[in-house]
Amino acid sequence: MAWCAVPSIPTATPSMKLNDTYYYCFGCGANGDAIDLTAKLFDLNPRQAAEKLIHDFGLDPDKPPANAIALTPPRRGLTDEQWADIAYCLRVLTDYLDLLHDWRERYKPASPEEPLDERFVEALHMTETIEHLTDCVAFGTPQQKAAAAAQLLSGSYLLMLEERTDRLALAKCA
Repeated sequence: MAWCAVPSIPTATPSMKLNDTYYYCFGCGANGDAIDLTAKLFDLNPRQAAEKLIHDFGLDPDKPPANAIALTPPRRGLTDEQWADIAYCLRVLTDYLDLLHDWRERYKPASPEEPLDERFVEALHMTETIEHLTDCVAFGTPQQKAAAAAQLLSGSYLLMLEERTDRLALAKCA
């Protein structure tokens, strides 16, 4: 069992993006800033999480650190529907990406003479593209994520991937 930002959701393969401004957990879809992560990790509300960080790092809430950088005010937030679209796109893309990674290992030829399985070939051809699309939806500003999700949802490509992944999952269970 692997660690996940939301302890109640175990993952088989941990995967998290952390940087100076946000985190994103591929296992459970949790995302946010340092206060959000602290709140999830220690089961606190946002105010308690902020107070914990202030205490743990010896910060004065009334005086910013000398090396603090003034950030531009955030742009208008996303709607619940936009966040749902982002989550849907990430789920479809990561499900298909997991399938491709599995195929790349499971169906790789044992020798150069062995004929190539079509699933191995698909994994070789599609992995980089799907990783790129996943990065576009998962990382960046909320507006960039929403724009990438909207573009994916405007065509039939994402629906085709979801149907293909679902069909293969059903065939695997049967």
